[in-house]
Formats: sequence, structure tokens, C-alpha cells
Amino acid sequence: MAVIGALVVAVLLVIIGSLEWRLQQLMRGKRAADLEEVILSLGQETDKSRRKIIEMIEAIQDLDSRVKRSIRRVETVRFTPFRGDGGNQSFATCFLDDTGNGVVISSLYSRDKVGIYAKPVRELKSSYELTREEREAINRAARAEHLTAPNDESTN
Repeated sequence: MAVIGALVVAVLLVIIGSLEWRLQQLMRGKRAADLEEVILSLGQETDKSRRKIIEMIEAIQDLDSRVKRSIRRVETVRFTPFRGDGGNQSFATCFLDDTGNGVVISSLYSRDKVGIYAKPVRELKSSYELTREEREAINRAARAEHLTAPNDESTN
């Protein structure tokens, strides 16, 4: 029985020694008060990081809202309004944001004069009567994807 007791004590001493070695590795010469300061400092840094992340999320949401309201879809339709006169010098250009709001600007060219017209567009419709070409410019702009030019020096 004494042998079993001694064996149990020896095993427990090995376990305690192992735990003490692990604790020393964790603390690496620091006192418990130093570790508490480190933990508190990490907690404060975590709180600062959370606040900064919230600020960044709010800024991204604001930018996203602004981008949706900025003109990003532009399409032009060229045409000849009068037979044999103009050679496609007339045009209708539509400027839309992502919500379908913007303006369509038309220019009618003839030998005698040039007329320029602007009509507001709200949700892809205008309170003014639209020509076929103006409707086509609005429809094309509504379908247009926002693309960026390739970063290729050979296109310069």
C-alpha cells in the first residue's frame, strides 16, 4: 500500500512540475501584475478596434448611398431627325444614377438651327413627353453596366 501511495505522490509531483513549467513559459519572467496589465491593455485595444470598425462600416454605408445617387450610367443615341438633313448630328444623351434618376439631354440639328432640350428623369420616366430616341437613350442607360477601363498601356 505504501508503494502505491509513493507511486501516486511521484506521479502527482511530475504533473505539478509540468504545470509549473507551463506557467513559467506563459509568464516568461513576468509577474502576475504585469500579465494583468497586458490583458487590460489588450481589452482596451479590442474596444478601440471595435469602435473603429463601426466607424468604417458607417463610412462605407454612407459612400454606398452616395454612389447609388451619383451619375454612373450614360448612353447616347445619335440620329437624323429630318430626312436627308444632318447626317446623325442630332443626339439624345441620358445621365442616370443607380435608382433611375437623372436627365436626358437632346440636341436637334438642322441646317437652319440647333435646339437643345433637357428633361428630368425620375425612376426611368419623365413628366415631359419623350421622343423615341430619348426613350432609347434612357433604356440603354438603364441597362448599362458600370465598367472600368482596362489598365493596359497598349490602349493609350
